Amino acid sequence: MKPVFLITAGPTREYLDPVRFFSNPSTGKMGYALARAARDRGAKVILVSGPVALCAPGGVRLVRVESANEMRREVLRWRRRADVIIMAAAVADYRPAKRLSRKMKKGSRQINVPMVRTADILAELGRKKGNRILVGFAAETASLVREAKRKLREKNLDMIVANDVSRRDEGFASDYNRGIIINRAGNITRLPRMRKAALARIIVQRCLSLLA
Repeated sequence: MKPVFLITAGPTREYLDPVRFFSNPSTGKMGYALARAARDRGAKVILVSGPVALCAPGGVRLVRVESANEMRREVLRWRRRADVIIMAAAVADYRPAKRLSRKMKKGSRQINVPMVRTADILAELGRKKGNRILVGFAAETASLVREAKRKLREKNLDMIVANDVSRRDEGFASDYNRGIIINRAGNITRLPRMRKAALARIIVQRCLSLLA
């Protein structure tokens, strides 16, 4: 029986008004590479994607979302079908407390925008994990291993991939990445700089090994 991979990709957009939103530089390349890698290994793939400029991989069920709340809804909707969940999306941690119905006009004063936390989708999945394999990403600018280990433990993950998003030649918007993979036992694998497609194949293989 084919394993089912549920993978998230891209950024989310948290709107202040109809034309302005808070987001991040994620382009979805890592998540889409993971979807292709899982498909190529014979898995059924459900890809929940934030707004990106990428073509949907063939043979993959693509579910488009925009906000963190929409991503949470779709991930929870599809999670029961999944054997492996890989949360590669860069989901916003905060959103404006109030979304205006009309465009905010430019004024002469500075403005303060009250923000509230979005739902922690990965932590919620960790609490409801069951027998699924759950993989997270830690996009950090400092203390990569320490922060990744904390996230792995607190969110009940089987594996986490940490990467330094402060580098301009890797991570966000790049075709390359340099991952540090940490498993549930605390074993650390430091990978060299490589194309995201190659990193995706390594991650998918490790997930399949955990399933086996």
